[in-house]
Amino acid sequence: MSEINQLDLSLLSGYLDNLGKDVVQQMLELYIQQSEIYLIDIKGSVSTKEQSTWQGACHKMKGAAGSVGLLVVYKNLVEIESSMALAGEKLVYVQELTTLNNKAISTFKKWLLDI
Repeated sequence: MSEINQLDLSLLSGYLDNLGKDVVQQMLELYIQQSEIYLIDIKGSVSTKEQSTWQGACHKMKGAAGSVGLLVVYKNLVEIESSMALAGEKLVYVQELTTLNNKAISTFKKWLLDI
C-alpha cells in the first residue's frame, strides 16, 4: 500500500477546502496528542482483562482516527476492537497499532507539507 493510500484524501481535501490548512494542521496536532492518550488507555485495558474496557478504548481511538482521515489506523482498530484475544496477543496488537499510527501521522504531515 502506498503511503498516501493510508489517508482518506477525499475527507481531508474537504476539510482543506472548507476549513483551511491551518485548521487541518491544528486537527492533526490535536489528534497526535489524543492518540498518545488513547494508546496508553488501550495498553492499560489489556491488564484489566475486561473486554468492555478494551473495546471502549479501541472505539474512542477508532473514531478519532476516522475523523482525521487515517484510514489504515481506523481499519486496524475495526479489526482489533472486538478481538477476544489473550493479553499477550493484545499487547502485540498495541505495538502494531502504535507503529501504524506513527506512520500514518508521518504520512499526514508529509501530505500537509506537499499541498
